[in-house]
Amino acid sequence: MAGMPFPPVSVVSGGSRGLGLAIVEHLLGRGDRVATFSRSGSAELDALAAAHPDRLLTARLDAADSDALRGFVAEVAARFGRIDHCIANAAIAHEGVLAMMRDDEIDAMLAVNVRGGIIFVRECVRQMLATGGGDGNAATRSITVVSSVVAESGSPGLTVYAATKAALDGFARSLARELGPRGIRVNSLAPGFLETDLSASLSDTNRARIAGRSALRRLGQAADVVGAIEFLTGPQAAFVTGQTIGVDGGR
Repeated sequence: MAGMPFPPVSVVSGGSRGLGLAIVEHLLGRGDRVATFSRSGSAELDALAAAHPDRLLTARLDAADSDALRGFVAEVAARFGRIDHCIANAAIAHEGVLAMMRDDEIDAMLAVNVRGGIIFVRECVRQMLATGGGDGNAATRSITVVSSVVAESGSPGLTVYAATKAALDGFARSLARELGPRGIRVNSLAPGFLETDLSASLSDTNRARIAGRSALRRLGQAADVVGAIEFLTGPQAAFVTGQTIGVDGGR
């Protein structure tokens, strides 16, 4: 990534636990300056912030709050001077058959997973365009939206969640075409079911069924996915954009 100021600045939504926390840890480990937010925080994230006070910015905010998202991204740009990588990871899930799902559960998933994700990415894009792209190489800047295997494969009891993730896949493909001429790559990462707080809401029956139908016969770990983040935010992916990358254990 010659010509790009080092270290890169990576912004991750939903970085207090599970996959988001693993991504934050990995990016810090490779030397990035990192910013992340979550609704409730965590002791693990607080410990990382204490260990990396100059390279990790954290905040507590609701991903459905557009004003808070705008303020957070502006703070990141003011503190670090630029944004190189945006990883839209924040999401919520409510399990249940559609006929029994409440309006507020549907609204919450749409507000956080779709609207919140899009606004977060938009604010990062605005900062990327304002600060320029280093040497202009597409390897220098990237956006990754975290989707899910269920967006393509489907899953009973997760119809609305799957719809929100499918929306992000379409969003990423179109945004890749908008931003390609500006040297910004956009991809969607679709993990399989992971052993995280998000999947903890699934019933034991559903968890066993999901694990049993994958080729590797298990749910994934957050650590299984960070390699894909390393790839998508690195020079190896300089010619990769508009793609949905599955990391799903052979679903």
